[in-house]
Order: sequence, then C-alpha cells, then structure tokens
Amino acid sequence: MGGENPYIKKRAARLPERKFKVTFQPMNVTVEVDPARIPYTRDGEPGSILDIALSHDVDIDHACGGVAACSTCHVIVRKGQSSFNEASDAELDRVDEAPGNTPDSRLACQAVPDGTSDVEVEVPAWNRNLAREPNH
Repeated sequence: MGGENPYIKKRAARLPERKFKVTFQPMNVTVEVDPARIPYTRDGEPGSILDIALSHDVDIDHACGGVAACSTCHVIVRKGQSSFNEASDAELDRVDEAPGNTPDSRLACQAVPDGTSDVEVEVPAWNRNLAREPNH
C-alpha cells in the first residue's frame, strides 16, 4: 500500500543514528533496528513503528496504508516515549478515534523513534488480526 496523505503537512522526524531495539507486546517480540536499512517498507513514515513492525513480521493493522487517515494502527508506547517524534495535530485527531486510547497512544505509522533509547510498544487486542491471509 503506502503513499502520502495530501491533507497532512509532511514533518521530518529525526531518524536514528545507532542501532536500538523495539519490543512489541503482548507478542513479546524484540527486534533490532538498523538505521542503515530505514526505510524498511513503504507503509508509514520511514523508521516508524509500523515500518519497523512490518519489516520484522510483526502484524499491525493499517487500513489506510500508513498515511494517518485512520486509527487502525493505534499502539501504546510503554517505554521510551521521549525518543519519539512529537505527534502532529492530525495524528492526535486520529488517535482520539481509537478505542482504548491513552495519554501514551500513538499511530504506529507516524511514531518514529530516534534511537536514543530502546522502546516498547503494546499492540492493543482489538488491533491484532488473527484471520489474515499470509503474505504472497
């Protein structure tokens, strides 16, 4: 999928300069992020949690293709909040629509960690699609 949302002004996020780890809960999957490989996919902002997750076979729903036009990629940042880019007003508007949002909620497609610390994110139960076809 991938693409851009023409209604949202692009904001550059600070990308990591060193390797760091992202842990996805409740799957308890930890992956190492290599800044030299960013962007991994075409979904979400380069280096975003969605970009990282999809490239490491961690499934996060993203109905809009990662362009901040929905709230299906809602995640909760449990550790490392200070290493993320600031959420835009457009992202916060979408997060407000997500079931079970918290003060630490982000859209995985927009949340870009800068690598200054390891991070942990929770993928809410409603966002785990267990009936999806395998990749072709």
